[in-house]
Amino acid sequence: MMLRRAFALSVVVALSLGTALADSSSRPGETTTSLNGATATVAFSPEGQGQALIVHAIDEANRSVLVQAYGFTNKSILRALVQAHKRGVNVKIILDKSNKSRRYSGATYVYNAGIPVWIGYRPAIAHNKVMIIDGKNIITGSFNFTKSAQTRNAENVLLIQNAPELAIAYMSDWEWRKGLSKRYQGVIGTN
Repeated sequence: MMLRRAFALSVVVALSLGTALADSSSRPGETTTSLNGATATVAFSPEGQGQALIVHAIDEANRSVLVQAYGFTNKSILRALVQAHKRGVNVKIILDKSNKSRRYSGATYVYNAGIPVWIGYRPAIAHNKVMIIDGKNIITGSFNFTKSAQTRNAENVLLIQNAPELAIAYMSDWEWRKGLSKRYQGVIGTN
């Protein structure tokens, strides 16, 4: 665990040494930084480009999308994950226990589409907001995958592209979290 933290810290320090690019193709409210072939794009909300950045990254996925989420109600993100699954991308999702409900939810929606879902019960809150795409791109930040994150809350999304070494650390954590989670079986009566 200490190695995982040290690696993450060194990557954050390394990325912070990059130079911000003045790219006229960047959307307003975004900054892109490059370091050793990796790029980092940040977007802010409310009413910023966070949702669009996430949906676009999912739409570009070719092989896999691993998700760890606390809030999971943003319809555009949910639809993008289902569409990725339908085009053959291996999508797997771990959600906080607050997503297990007797009512239809985002967890139910993706589960009914055939996407494997696990519910994390330990530790107290699974507060991650992470996607690992194609083993090399990472989405993280404070942005919950919810409508409120896009329209009401002050949030940030960080997309780090072409960073396979960093993705390995996130995939390792994803597998560890999955091992502590239980397979979601949907809501009775909605299948």
